Amino acid sequence: MFGKRSAKAVDLLSDGRHRDEIRQLNVTAAVIDVSFEVRPGEIFVVMGLSGSGKSTLIRMLNGLLAPTAGRVEIDGTDITGLSKSGLRSLRSQKISMVFQHFALFPHRTVLDNAAYGLEVRGVPRDERLEKARHSLSLVGLEGWEAKVPGQLSGGMQQRVGLARALAADTDIILMDEAFSALDPLIRRDMQSQLLELQETLGKTIIFITHDLNEAMRLGDRICVLRDGRVAQIGTAEEILNDPANDYVAQFVEDVDRTRVLTASSVMEPPIPVIDPSHGPRTALRTMRENQTPSAFVVRRNRRLVGAVREGVIGQAVRNGVTELDGLIDADIERVHPDTAVADLFAQAAESPYPLAVVDDDERLVGVIPRVTLLAALAPGSNGTADSTSTGDADTADAAGNGDAAESVAAEAADAPADDTAATPGSDAVPAAADEEGGRR
Repeated sequence: MFGKRSAKAVDLLSDGRHRDEIRQLNVTAAVIDVSFEVRPGEIFVVMGLSGSGKSTLIRMLNGLLAPTAGRVEIDGTDITGLSKSGLRSLRSQKISMVFQHFALFPHRTVLDNAAYGLEVRGVPRDERLEKARHSLSLVGLEGWEAKVPGQLSGGMQQRVGLARALAADTDIILMDEAFSALDPLIRRDMQSQLLELQETLGKTIIFITHDLNEAMRLGDRICVLRDGRVAQIGTAEEILNDPANDYVAQFVEDVDRTRVLTASSVMEPPIPVIDPSHGPRTALRTMRENQTPSAFVVRRNRRLVGAVREGVIGQAVRNGVTELDGLIDADIERVHPDTAVADLFAQAAESPYPLAVVDDDERLVGVIPRVTLLAALAPGSNGTADSTSTGDADTADAAGNGDAAESVAAEAADAPADDTAATPGSDAVPAAADEEGGRR
């Protein structure tokens, strides 16, 4: 709170009053009952429009502003009770900050700017310069150490600010609108670099922004502020798919959903799946019972072998083939769970099957039919289509043609079985598929 009657304002706000109602006290309420916890190694983004309280909030996190009520804890220590020397020690040892307008010394070299935090800490010159050189190399400024800030572009100056924070080697980095002064292309490049560095360094980062797309791209979790209060805290997908109120829903309605949602957020359970040890009749019966023109072939450890199509399997049944060898299409489209939806459309358009979502061990964890991919574009959608099975989206083109598939299915129904039918719950569907798939 800013104003002499802050204590009275706190009492009124505690009763649920809006901050506009306390202006008669000549008090400005910048941050109201904001509570959150940031996990180690997390990028926690605080976003909101101008005047929402985000800059005031970040200045309380490093003790530049003292809260009127409440506390700020770092590793269990309430920093609001620290002395001035204690705060200085905290800022030099545990917290570093990257500012919006670079905050570089114009008369110092790039190297000396990057080493400044260590200089304040009293680190010997040779040691701090070595650390500064390393941090500059991390942000792509190797070879620019002897330049002064005036000789650098805006994006390069911001890299120096980031290098200074990295050189300080603190556990926590606060970034206050750090990229907002940059041109769009340079801004996106800096976002990419931050994500790459975070993958390696694993810092705890609190990132302030008013740009929703930036928040969605960077944040492990996002705190949306409105008029000094928390409107919602959640992952990008949670905020996009399940906004807490109309304000958040309006905030996210223009977000490019394809850049936020990933394969894991729109995939469906892999139904049906077939064990490669079973024969064509089992495969055909499984597809017929699930009303799908294709199915994925998965080993019992859930490793993906490939896929089969109803037309091919039906022809094999008529020819008396008893094994799937030679009938499995191993060259199918595979995508990683973290792949952005925007990068899936070309693969989906070229594939006769739903996209197979596989983890780092090539285990099938889900599938994405084309209809599900399109449904993910709809605002308010959770990315799943209203279909009875994953194959419904990939219609007769996946099996050859509809009439042929229908006749083959009818023929298979009359044919004597030479192996175990793959009904839901039988061994023909690997039990391990339930672990990731959720349902048979």
